[in-house]
Amino acid sequence: MFGLLKKFKAGFAKTVAAIGEKTGALFGRKPIDASSLETLEEALYTADFGVETTREILEEIKAAYKKDKDLRGQAAAAIGAAVLQRVLAGAEGRLDSPVVGVVDPGTPASPRPATANASNPTVIAMIGVNGSGKTTTSAKLAWRLQQEGRGVTLAACDTFRAAAVEQLKVWGQRLDLEIVASHTGADSAAVAFDAWQAAKARGRDYLIVDTAGRLHTKSNLMEELAKIRRVLQKHDPTAPQHRWLVVDGSLGSNSIEQAKVFHQSFGLTGLVVTKLDGTSRGGAIVGIYRQLKLPIYFIGLGEKAEDLQPFSVDDYAKAVFGVEE
Repeated sequence: MFGLLKKFKAGFAKTVAAIGEKTGALFGRKPIDASSLETLEEALYTADFGVETTREILEEIKAAYKKDKDLRGQAAAAIGAAVLQRVLAGAEGRLDSPVVGVVDPGTPASPRPATANASNPTVIAMIGVNGSGKTTTSAKLAWRLQQEGRGVTLAACDTFRAAAVEQLKVWGQRLDLEIVASHTGADSAAVAFDAWQAAKARGRDYLIVDTAGRLHTKSNLMEELAKIRRVLQKHDPTAPQHRWLVVDGSLGSNSIEQAKVFHQSFGLTGLVVTKLDGTSRGGAIVGIYRQLKLPIYFIGLGEKAEDLQPFSVDDYAKAVFGVEE
């Protein structure tokens, strides 16, 4: 787990800097004082932790300070991390078997033979607006599952955006992924239908569906998503078993309203938060979870395939507050 914590700290470097650089006394060796608490409050708001979480963190640090006037930076940081761990209890989303540790791209596992899975593939529908990293995340997720020995098929169903199908094909060639695609403008539901049949025939464990991120109007987009769902359910009434919204973490709390719209229309089952390495607003994860109570399955901590990591509450809380093991 040490390696994963190190990766979280690197991925959240800008968020840590947004807090740590403004709280010299808090993260140093000096006792806590009113000035450092005020600076911490400002830093937490800057990192997009929100009013409720910021208040809880400050109140617990103040309560500890009343009991121990010699409270130092690392002790206060540990209190902040503990608050985050409590607030995010239950936030870790997991597929059938938990994913632990950092995947080493240099040592891929052997995929299961096509005959190993006689049941229907588990369908993961990746949903989100253009620019959220949905297509890239779909490819990274497929690669990650393959490293664990799972059989995976990718469905290129974002047929409305010309670059999306080609983008997925490029990732497919780079990471040796199996992709079912058609031409730009093709019926995305038909692509999903064909992809499910292919995944089933080849005995794949997972079918990952990269859906459209934009159509002419919001109602068009929601209808397109509903059509994909109806077509998949002709094969399997329980599909898609997972409906994950891919959220751009750099948008911070602004992404909450976007998530609510998709949740109301499509019934989300989880979240993937991307682009966290490029923002100082990593605290938005907390606000998103508090508002929606949807599990967070993966987070994006960089551009490489192995930078898509399973969300860990413990590592996230420790990384953000600079708590050492």
